[in-house]
Amino acid sequence: MDLAVAAGERVAVVGASGAGKSTLLNVLNGAVTPAAGQVRVLGRDPTALRGRELRRLRARTGTVHQHLELTGALRVVHNVNAGRLGSWPASRAAWSLLRPQDPGTVRDALGRVGLADRMYERTDRLSGGQRQRVALARLLVQQPDLVLADEPASALDPALADLALGLLGDLATGRGGALLACLHDPALALRHCDRVVGLAAGRVVLDAPARSLTVVELERFYGVTR
Repeated sequence: MDLAVAAGERVAVVGASGAGKSTLLNVLNGAVTPAAGQVRVLGRDPTALRGRELRRLRARTGTVHQHLELTGALRVVHNVNAGRLGSWPASRAAWSLLRPQDPGTVRDALGRVGLADRMYERTDRLSGGQRQRVALARLLVQQPDLVLADEPASALDPALADLALGLLGDLATGRGGALLACLHDPALALRHCDRVVGLAAGRVVLDAPARSLTVVELERFYGVTR
């Protein structure tokens, strides 16, 4: 795979299950180390970084995981504040579990995803769509330069899905960064991204401006016929 994403781009990564979309994001966020080739994220090679330098890069890279990576037994405020663990010293992170730090910022982020009234509720008592929005709020408080989103709207209704993709795109490009979002909804991809990259068996087989594609063409890429 040979792929470059420029600052300011909103890229939809599409492809059937098993095409390599999640693996691509995991290579970019450092969760997976490639066996060969080179990776540069925000100008740095994550495989060559250790300790403080690696933590700094991870603090600038925000990921919405497919399985959300939330701690169900914790209250929502703590899961949202987890977005700042990469920039907080260990002492502040530990103290925040006893007395949540900067609750105003957390409340504002939750308000943007329609969950301001759930701030002190246990996360495992929320619906799947609500938990997905908690993960989005966590990213909003993190303020990363690069946003990697793996099916960030899979549990959301159409209106909330549009809200989520709009927030993620604005968050990334507003800071001069970029958004890579793995999406299975062709219409959502074309509405919110300016470039579409299609994967099959770990290879780039489609790379085109979103404005040059139609929903029907993307459906055919997935093998959907009308």
